[in-house]
Amino acid sequence: MFAFFESLSLTAALGVFALCALIIGTIGTWLTGIVDQLADRTGLGEAIAGSVMLGAATSLSGIMVSVAAAARGQPELAMSNALGGIAVQTAFLALADITYRRANLEHAAPSIGNLMQSTLLICLLSLLLLGGWTPPFTILGIHPVTVLMFAGYGYGLLKVRDAQNNPMWRPRRTRETFEDSPEESSDKRTLMMLWVQFLALAALLGLTGLVLERVASVITQATGLSATSVGALLTAVATSLPELVTSIAAVRRGALTLAVGGIIGGNAFDTLFAAASDVAYRDGSIYHVMSDEVMLWVAITLLMTGVMLMGLIRRERQNWGGIGFESVSILVLYGLGAVLTLVG
Repeated sequence: MFAFFESLSLTAALGVFALCALIIGTIGTWLTGIVDQLADRTGLGEAIAGSVMLGAATSLSGIMVSVAAAARGQPELAMSNALGGIAVQTAFLALADITYRRANLEHAAPSIGNLMQSTLLICLLSLLLLGGWTPPFTILGIHPVTVLMFAGYGYGLLKVRDAQNNPMWRPRRTRETFEDSPEESSDKRTLMMLWVQFLALAALLGLTGLVLERVASVITQATGLSATSVGALLTAVATSLPELVTSIAAVRRGALTLAVGGIIGGNAFDTLFAAASDVAYRDGSIYHVMSDEVMLWVAITLLMTGVMLMGLIRRERQNWGGIGFESVSILVLYGLGAVLTLVG
């Protein structure tokens, strides 16, 4: 079905890549409004809806890139796309912070759910890193760490829900605190129609991700760039555009918890890209063929997540030029990762 992409010139491949990025970004804008409505009408709340529904839907194009690459015997592209996506999405949260002028997003959108999601993300990333140091034992071509990651994600979501329903910690309210509460809406769409539109847009994102994977392979071969560079800095950015668009759109709609939850929850879900890639990769454990460049992005992502978590707990109110210290640190760390990848 996608065989004709292999005959594309570099110029044509870059054009298709740009078109896919535009489609992904546009769909992300539409998804924000739909998920915001579903969060209110279903009673899920913005943190859960953002982390599970919005995070998973906007990640579909990325997971299709990683799984398709792994199935075609390209583990470097699969893993760098997965981990680079988490890093760039965290950087996108810093960009969304710039668009909210009143205070830092970490201060304005406190949520125990977002704190729990951040710790879940750190646990899953650590488990992924641990996979490379365990024996290369597989069952039906699947490493045991893959099973643990899927199970850990499911268990983590249950703990997030429990913490949301019965919080043992509450943020201190300030003048800039934005509380997550359902709002009256003039939207006349039925709940069923919202779900249908949500699923249709999510499916379109997944299809676009398949196209991106083939185009990325063409770009890798034509430019001589490493698969890690293409995955971490090109496909990861393109497939993560929905997170940038949805987070900024959510901030402008006043859905601050949705903006933060969509990024953090999406990042936790995106660790499953690696687990799904291990299932698709048929030449053994994908964790044991990860290069040093991929390990670099695991380390960078863990550090960025740790800085973000400290910001969510500290809730610094002041910012400098519309951006807080944590956001500046996150952007610097992402830039460092990009430079080290290109020169490595």
